[in-house]
Amino acid sequence: MFESDRDCPVPQTSRGGRSLWFEQALLGEAWASDVRITVADGLIATIETAVARTATDQGGGVAIPGVANVHSHAFQRAMAGLTEGRGPEGGEDDDFWSWRQLMYRFLDRGGPEEIEAITALAFAEMLEGGFTRVAEFHYLHNAPVGRPYADPAELTGRIVAAAEATGVGLTLLPVFYAHSQFGGAEPNHGQRRFITDVDQFADLVARGRTLTAALPDAVVGVAPHSLRAVSPEELAAMPGLAGDGPIHIHVAEQTKEVDDCLAWSGARPVEWLLANAPVDPRWCLIHATHVTPAEWGEVAARGAVVGLCPVTEANLGDGVFPASAYVQQGGRFGIGTDSNVRIGLAGELRMLEYSQRLSLRKRAVMADGARTTGRALFDRALSGGAQATGAQNGLGGGLAVGQAADIVGLDTRGIAFEGRSGDAILDSWIFAADRNAIRSVWRRGEQVVVEGRHVARDAIESRYRKALKTVLGQDA
Repeated sequence: MFESDRDCPVPQTSRGGRSLWFEQALLGEAWASDVRITVADGLIATIETAVARTATDQGGGVAIPGVANVHSHAFQRAMAGLTEGRGPEGGEDDDFWSWRQLMYRFLDRGGPEEIEAITALAFAEMLEGGFTRVAEFHYLHNAPVGRPYADPAELTGRIVAAAEATGVGLTLLPVFYAHSQFGGAEPNHGQRRFITDVDQFADLVARGRTLTAALPDAVVGVAPHSLRAVSPEELAAMPGLAGDGPIHIHVAEQTKEVDDCLAWSGARPVEWLLANAPVDPRWCLIHATHVTPAEWGEVAARGAVVGLCPVTEANLGDGVFPASAYVQQGGRFGIGTDSNVRIGLAGELRMLEYSQRLSLRKRAVMADGARTTGRALFDRALSGGAQATGAQNGLGGGLAVGQAADIVGLDTRGIAFEGRSGDAILDSWIFAADRNAIRSVWRRGEQVVVEGRHVARDAIESRYRKALKTVLGQDA
């Protein structure tokens, strides 16, 4: 049974840690019952199974590992629900490109305070939704007028501050954005807040490393925005700037992008990228929706990760990535929330599976071998997310000794979990349970979600409401 996390004392071990107990826990490949996990210095120190709960243990219910969110534009959280009318032209062909014009107009307002407040809410909701790390694809660099702030890394610092305030693990991905179209076209007015040159960008990456130095297990990589926004020469500079960090890029999200890339280069976007960039396991190709079998086969062979954002891809009408065929060839994927129109791991995984079912007119598409659909989806999102966010080597490998104590506690008292155990718990969570199925979340052993709410939710919401008034022009 559960005990109130607020009432349960936090035991102190000799190393300044705590102990958590769960009725069931997913430990690597296998489920175990009556599990005690002790935490020290943010890491899992010991795991015991088949042990009774003591009065000083926190926890209860079912423990699963926290998963990394491989793709977020946190500032877009404030746009959720505000772009569901037709685009600015009012025509019938509303698509990603008309949505993008609305997003550009949204950027006319919103300074550092507002960006930090919006980001903090998005990060808190990620923790409430089962994500314990986020790859923030951070391309909002300049002031609304388009000029750098006095401190060019002002908004980078605000992203870091939001991560620190919420406790989410941060993989910071400063975005390089210089052009409006293939072939090095000049940026347009709506892109003014994104633009840097290579030298300015190198400084932003260096400042990002300095600003994240005090965060536990922070990772810094780079993100050339897309082949539209980065010239071949600029793209060639990105791996060196990334160092050991991950490299993310939007690619082949829309059919127009494919057509424009063919007109520019004679090759499709993923085809061109594979031929002209050192794509390897450090790379994460965001969306890659419109790919041929030869393209996704080569991505899989090189060990790169595809970053899928099923809810956003559905919201924008992008299309459906051929995930079933891709994983059958050993392809790896991670899950992202992108525009943050709705934040939650279970919802993203459900949308991924359902999109495959609708496309192929089959059921249990992503299941494989002995693994049920929910288990197979979860395992792949866990491993692909850890790789894509640079959170391997002890930061995102699941519930095992030496790994970060990033733990999600499911409340299995709900009717959706009645009579379930093992993999059926994951299936029921993803496909049948309510959003409140996540009761508790620990990040590096610190409880950041209690009874379904982030511990600082009230203060975060208050700041967000104030910020939204400014961003929406309601502060007069």
